[in-house]
Amino acid sequence: MPAILNYPLFVRATATNFFFFAGMNCFLLLPLYIQGLGGTTAEIGVIMGLYSFAGIICQPVLGPWVDAFGRRPFMRFGTTAVVATALLALVTSSMPVLALLRLLQGLGFSAFFVANYTMAIDLVPPERRGWALGIYGVSGLCSTAIAPLAGEWTVRHFGFPWLFLLAAALSSVAVALVWRIPEQRRRIDAAPGRFPALRLSAGDVLQRHIGITLFFGLGTGAIFTFMPTFAESLGVTTLSLFYTGYAGAAALVRVTAGGLIDSRGRRAVIVPSMLVQAMSTAILAALGLLIGPGTPVPVVPFLFLAGFLAGGAHGFLYPGLAALVTDTTPPARRGAVIGIFSAAVLSGNALGAFVFGYVAHWLGYGPMWTILALILTFGFGLSGKLEEVPARVRSEVASS
Repeated sequence: MPAILNYPLFVRATATNFFFFAGMNCFLLLPLYIQGLGGTTAEIGVIMGLYSFAGIICQPVLGPWVDAFGRRPFMRFGTTAVVATALLALVTSSMPVLALLRLLQGLGFSAFFVANYTMAIDLVPPERRGWALGIYGVSGLCSTAIAPLAGEWTVRHFGFPWLFLLAAALSSVAVALVWRIPEQRRRIDAAPGRFPALRLSAGDVLQRHIGITLFFGLGTGAIFTFMPTFAESLGVTTLSLFYTGYAGAAALVRVTAGGLIDSRGRRAVIVPSMLVQAMSTAILAALGLLIGPGTPVPVVPFLFLAGFLAGGAHGFLYPGLAALVTDTTPPARRGAVIGIFSAAVLSGNALGAFVFGYVAHWLGYGPMWTILALILTFGFGLSGKLEEVPARVRSEVASS
């Protein structure tokens, strides 16, 4: 960890990421708000999934613009947009308006994430990229642990309006941090509307690792969308341990073993992590099929275990896949490639929310988690065919 202090701007980008996602992660409790307004599981899936849908559409388009105009303008826009949508959520209880706000949040997230993540890659040499991206991701995972806890306490004591105020306050800190952050782009190698550059980037990343990214996003999308209502159906009144286990495991993996992504290679951590993600979903499937409200079996320890396993897998998968995608990408096109990679994750997230919302509505949570576990097991098998990028090639690309 002390080595991170050698990259002060990277530290600032990481702190900005924490406050941005702390505000965004308050909206992990939005399904409970929608349910309280009379919304169905299908409506929850649609509204939550629109956030990912916006990212799928916007991020591949925004990536070349980030390369052309620099990182900072898009970071400013993204943080400001999230503050605005959190404040607007205070004054509406309409399902269509909430859906529109999630679309706007998805646009703000897309602008911020592509720009800030690309800047983080710019600031660290390729031989430390996997480790650095893991540390960067810890900031978002810490927000995943802290924001739902703070949000849950806020909702129980003061109600949902104060949750939205909390989200706005946290996002405002991110606004302050990005407003004067120095620009880091090296040179312009793309222009708005120059779609051949976008197609070239797409050709670089639309390979097997993008398929694995889709599977990974599918699992995380379903888990984070339906965990609040699934736990409630089992009679669990708090999800604190699940989120703490998830974020804690991911952070632990990255801080203590994140260097393995660089020293052992991307594939060596991605393949077993895909299996662990499938196993975590299988635990949720067993809970959904075998346990109901009033069953004399302690549910919370199993939820914690599922969260711990899923978080540990997440801890390796996201930085490992991101590093693999950017290993063959020159600096001037990183924004475009990160936009496509992130869109792939969000495509999985959206499918997890949209499709499995209807599966849960028709069949129940037990069959839903079972189907997801089988799909993720197939993704694990597919990950075994990934190919590693040699360290020499990474260095040559980074200096091009």
